[in-house]
Amino acid sequence: MSTTAGHLIVGQLERAGIKRVYTVPGESFLDVLDGLHGSPITNVVARQEGGAGFMALAEGRLTELPGVAMVTRGPGAANAFIAVHTAHQDATPLILFIGLIPVADRGRESFQEFDINAWFGSTAKKVVTLDDAASAARVVDDAIFTALSGRPGPVVIGLPEDVLVHVVEDATVEPRTVARSTPAAADLATLKQKLDKARKPLIVVGGEGWTQESGGQLAAWASRHSVPVLADFRAYDAVPHRSDAYAGFLGYGRSDANAQRLDDADLLVFVGCVRGDVLSDGYKRGLNAETVVVNADANLLGHFGRVDQHIVADVTAFATALPTDAGGDREAGWFATARADHLAFSTPRPDGGIGVDLGVAMEVLKKEMDDDAVLTFGAGNHALWPARYLKHNSANSLAAPRNGAMGMGIPAAVAASLAFPGRQVISVAGDGCFMMNGQEIATAMGYGAQFIVLVVDNGIFATIREHQEAHYPDRPSGTHMTNPDFAALARSYGGYGERVDRTEDFAAAFRRAADSGLPALLHLPQDPATRSPKTSN
Repeated sequence: MSTTAGHLIVGQLERAGIKRVYTVPGESFLDVLDGLHGSPITNVVARQEGGAGFMALAEGRLTELPGVAMVTRGPGAANAFIAVHTAHQDATPLILFIGLIPVADRGRESFQEFDINAWFGSTAKKVVTLDDAASAARVVDDAIFTALSGRPGPVVIGLPEDVLVHVVEDATVEPRTVARSTPAAADLATLKQKLDKARKPLIVVGGEGWTQESGGQLAAWASRHSVPVLADFRAYDAVPHRSDAYAGFLGYGRSDANAQRLDDADLLVFVGCVRGDVLSDGYKRGLNAETVVVNADANLLGHFGRVDQHIVADVTAFATALPTDAGGDREAGWFATARADHLAFSTPRPDGGIGVDLGVAMEVLKKEMDDDAVLTFGAGNHALWPARYLKHNSANSLAAPRNGAMGMGIPAAVAASLAFPGRQVISVAGDGCFMMNGQEIATAMGYGAQFIVLVVDNGIFATIREHQEAHYPDRPSGTHMTNPDFAALARSYGGYGERVDRTEDFAAAFRRAADSGLPALLHLPQDPATRSPKTSN
């Protein structure tokens, strides 16, 4: 049956099982938008391309398929670039469709013309332009396959507007199955030998592809064999925190004890992640231990330092194939102390100062959060509190940028609520981070998404101010903000909004927000002098 290339793209997305696409419409891809009319795929119309991209990024992080965003040429592509960069550095599967100028207009500096390969070629796994209408289904299938294979990442597809309306006879294609490599028996035998002789082994988990089963299996194995498990930066939901093997996380906000533990280990096993910049405190920590990397990426992009064994395997396949007996003579206290340090570090304590005390607020959240709640946040000092204090016992329960991109929290909360209707979704946002994509509350209202966002309002870009105080004391510059009434802003969208000025009022306010049945926002003024949770660890 004949159809257009634009409609065939939609048909292939349907066949692949894509349930939602996140768009900001443009005249450059009208035929795809027409194909979405009446499609079972929900077209979630965002308010800015960065928001649409972050929604798709969260979908790719939280589900088994890539998130899909669609934007228009030039300015639209520029706005969406942040999501592609984040997906690249975070190793998250993402498909970005970009409408382009007609083929005949190329090279004339036409309206909104840009070079898609020059813009995205260094930060996407693949960039392809659909110049052959008959290839539409194959190009989409290849993009999904590429985004999910090996080290996951973003694929960018350019759609010339004249090619989209070409009539073709080709139908959709059978989606290719992504291979999930299993560890070889010889590799597992070698790993067992290393574990048998290790006195202070340490597992570091991260990356994509973890399930409730695989995370639980690895944690249970680690508990039986007295191996502490740490999570890579913003991969806190890889294994359940209830396990006595879980000992906290690495990267920004980590405990001093875990940084030292990384240095003290005599065997490091990275599962799904690599020894990168943030995890190793700027390529300084954990460099001397014997190192095993379990990763589906044959190139180990981003890994620094020694690699004594590379097991090319999917994290789920590896977790189910671990050697049943790898005891070893562990150093006394190595396992128990790691867990005890984590429990002490992750116990909320009051921070003091004016405004709402975030340490106390986190204690309330720990009691009010469902066990499978999804947590989202962007980048900034506000994220230190939920990362340190809140628990993840369910897989696919965290959507936050590992590359430090601001503005992801609210779009991610929208996508999480749509992907998991009925699950509690909570977003913690700094005032600067919220203002970058807070308008996506309008999208939440339009599509029935529900979440609670805590806006931490200290009136400054606190992370940058902290660096200024360290390097340019008493000379703040460019870090002050003038903020709106955030609660009133939420109400103007039709959501629930409440300002909470006192710590003792937070618990009741949170319950009112939860009971509202709406996208809800709690505005929490905070002491600008508070930079991070108080700690003795």
